[in-house]
Amino acid sequence: MTKHKIYTMSFATVYPLYVKKAERKGRTKEEVDEIILWLTGYSQSELDALLETQMDNETFFEKAPNMNPSRTLIKGVVCGVRVEEIEEPVMREIRYLDKLIDELAKGKAMEKILRKGGME
Repeated sequence: MTKHKIYTMSFATVYPLYVKKAERKGRTKEEVDEIILWLTGYSQSELDALLETQMDNETFFEKAPNMNPSRTLIKGVVCGVRVEEIEEPVMREIRYLDKLIDELAKGKAMEKILRKGGME
């Protein structure tokens, strides 16, 4: 079985699309980075270094140092699929990030996006 195209795309290719989506809606690259760091546990310097590589999405998420346990609070539909129902672990992680970027672009407060204080 061949892997989904999103697995083999480099994270450095997808990242500017996240930033562009956020900036179109008046949000910032720094907010996108904050979401990625919160979700994956990478530091800013690690993220910056990874963006200089051609690391694919699958590896980016598999090597994430500390996936945030609160990510399971992320619910909703991305690309026509409920993220909480995605069984394949790496695809679920990718879609969690997609959902968080969608929430950012829709103007949601960072506190709610990052599931602080048990809020959804």
